[in-house]
Amino acid sequence: MPCMGLVVGEAMRRRKVVALLGAAIAWPLFARAQQPPIPVVGFYHTLSPDSVPSLLAAFRQGLKEVGFVEGQNVAIEYRWAQGKKDRLAELAADLVRRQVAVLVAAGGEPSPQVAKQATQTIPIVFSANGDPVSEGLVPSLSRPDGNITGITIFGPSAASKRLQLLHELIPHEVATFAYLTNPNSPNSEIEVRAVEATAQSLEKKLLVLRAGSEAELETAFATIVQNRVGALLIASDTFFYGWRDKIVSLVAFHRIPTIYYLRGFAQAGGLVSYGNSLDDMYRQMGVYTGRILKGEKPADLPVQQSTKFELVINLKTAKTLGLSISPQLLARADEVIE
Repeated sequence: MPCMGLVVGEAMRRRKVVALLGAAIAWPLFARAQQPPIPVVGFYHTLSPDSVPSLLAAFRQGLKEVGFVEGQNVAIEYRWAQGKKDRLAELAADLVRRQVAVLVAAGGEPSPQVAKQATQTIPIVFSANGDPVSEGLVPSLSRPDGNITGITIFGPSAASKRLQLLHELIPHEVATFAYLTNPNSPNSEIEVRAVEATAQSLEKKLLVLRAGSEAELETAFATIVQNRVGALLIASDTFFYGWRDKIVSLVAFHRIPTIYYLRGFAQAGGLVSYGNSLDDMYRQMGVYTGRILKGEKPADLPVQQSTKFELVINLKTAKTLGLSISPQLLARADEVIE
């Protein structure tokens, strides 16, 4: 009988040990089950991911500055229009159906307009090229109101500055400049008027050309050659950025001094670029997205105007075109490609 008591006691001790082990294993699982799910940011862009790697890195950096790291405490759902802007509504609607915490409308117009039509409740952070007030996105920059805010580069003033730089860069005997714009952009005519006014002040003839497709690009360049244009200015539009390799190739073939709006053009072989730093712009978008995830409202976050500009000169291309860049202009450049 004593032996039987020992057996029973041992069995009871084993059951207690098993119960304790089970509780120890179950507690972390229970604790994890009680943790709230990480927020999901919906990010859609007019182009493809391989065309904007530095911008994605900058956006993630902005998120990190306010405490969010992708894959750790925030998830990002990406959608890409691959240059087909008619797909933007479909991409935005998909992210809205997924009830993302913040909708990021990137790539410039018409991404912000599409986002605003897609949802009146989910917070929106946008990137824009023009004036968000005149475009009807917000009632004012300081008080955006509603569920939308973002960053704008306000293109018209930068377009005028580009023409002034191009005038400084090329021989003064060049009489005719061309300005290539995308008629499908909501900012197109605003920028055209700004560039026309600058051309008039410089006493230069300006030929305005419009292209929103590959075929129209070919036609525009045929017109440029036919009119013996001495220099070319490319408008700020993601359509042109998506076709930057073709544009740079056409410009090189026809030996036309050209100024662009983004560093990527100069890196692809373009002569010179001047415009806002999109890396800094996307970093600011990441910061705004993180602040909204922490509880701030878009209506309380003023629409910012990107103020960081960069001038990039491709000295190799200049030499190919037989252009001599002044030491003063080279000294002002943020980057010189040799």
